[in-house]
Amino acid sequence: MADPKSSETTPLRAADKIRQTARELFYRDGIRAVGVDEIVARAGVTKPSLYRTYRSKDELTVAVLLESTETFWGYFDEAILAHPGDPRAQLLAFFAALAERTVQNDYRGCPLSNAAVEYPQKGHIARAAAQDHKGEVRQRLRDKARELGVANPEALGDALLLLLEGAYLTTQLFDTGRPSAEVGRAAAALIDAYRGAS
Repeated sequence: MADPKSSETTPLRAADKIRQTARELFYRDGIRAVGVDEIVARAGVTKPSLYRTYRSKDELTVAVLLESTETFWGYFDEAILAHPGDPRAQLLAFFAALAERTVQNDYRGCPLSNAAVEYPQKGHIARAAAQDHKGEVRQRLRDKARELGVANPEALGDALLLLLEGAYLTTQLFDTGRPSAEVGRAAAALIDAYRGAS
């Protein structure tokens, strides 16, 4: 008699393979450039196994993007936890780590920023996922700026978001000597300028 647990876990393993493969291909080649046939071939699964978990490529795309949000918040929260009660040190740790990641050869920016560019149509579920994430990032940066006690935390939060997005974009424009290497120092100067203006 077959083990009932094995039949329950097999689709999950296939779904994980599909999602991981899609994430790698989407990040490397772009979401629209990658077809379902390529995903299932690279994942070593069948199309029906993909469609059992995801009703469409768009639904798979959103699942991949949601994983990317979890990765981002992992980096952000790690910086927060490393410097309890010190919002300046928290932000600087986050931006310093960002500078290190963005100069790696295989770094292609933020998957959610990339998705927003690939899906300009308002209301598309991939674009909506990206916008939701970026809205939350904006709010968290503003909250951190508020903790710093600056006179205009919304402005500082938005300025930090511009630095963040600039770091993401320039990784795709420069193969070597990336300007994103300076994002940590730029964040420190920006924070101190806003604090000095308070």
